[in-house]
Amino acid sequence: MNLGIAGKKALVCASSKGLGKGCALALAEAGVDLVLNARGAEALEKTAEEIRSRFQVNVTAVAADITTDEGRANVLDVAGHIDILVTNAGGPPPGMWSDWERDDFIAAIDANMLTPITLIKSVLPGMMDQGWGRIVNITSQSVRAPIPQLGLSNSARAGLTGYVAGTSRQVAPHGVTINNLLPGIHATDRAISLDGKVAADTGITMDEAKSAREATIPARRYGTLEDFGATCAFMCSQHAGFMVGQNVLLDGGATNMTM
Repeated sequence: MNLGIAGKKALVCASSKGLGKGCALALAEAGVDLVLNARGAEALEKTAEEIRSRFQVNVTAVAADITTDEGRANVLDVAGHIDILVTNAGGPPPGMWSDWERDDFIAAIDANMLTPITLIKSVLPGMMDQGWGRIVNITSQSVRAPIPQLGLSNSARAGLTGYVAGTSRQVAPHGVTINNLLPGIHATDRAISLDGKVAADTGITMDEAKSAREATIPARRYGTLEDFGATCAFMCSQHAGFMVGQNVLLDGGATNMTM
């Protein structure tokens, strides 16, 4: 399918690896020029060079912490006008309700709620002026069905979801869509971290922890970067103009719900 976005420019956050990289690869394959952001300069430049060589699109790499005022300002200044925004940031650490204090919640909200909101507010005027724009926020399956040990993430991402629900309907008349993409377990460093905690807590091996988690997924596997990137690219495409304020769950059927 021709996604109809060749020649557009996208800012993809946390895109040196993991789900953000999957989105960047799929957008580049569709002919989109990219501004990539991540904290680690070495991994980021490696990804940027890989995408340049594979897809012959323009790629600018900006190493910065997108969750800080200074980092955001730097990235947005280098990016200039963009047509597509993919927000993404690492999730807060797992734990129990008794582990978290006010500062933990503030940090989670800053990274996973207020950072994407600030980026959205920064790019919306330009998108609305030109009458076209796509914003996809990478959140979590926990927005639909909370995960007990991820209470910090549940809280912050639910706040972002509420913001998007209202804002997306205000900007849709201007040709701009805002939607959320909710990953379940994918083969990323985050999955390794979660499996490692399970292995440490229960005394089993990493392979056993992964196999046990895969058994809870109807697809019987972890998602891939290709799975995730293809879905993100469609949500950024010309064909997704009637998709407004939606939460697209991509979890291999792991979240057991009717709607």
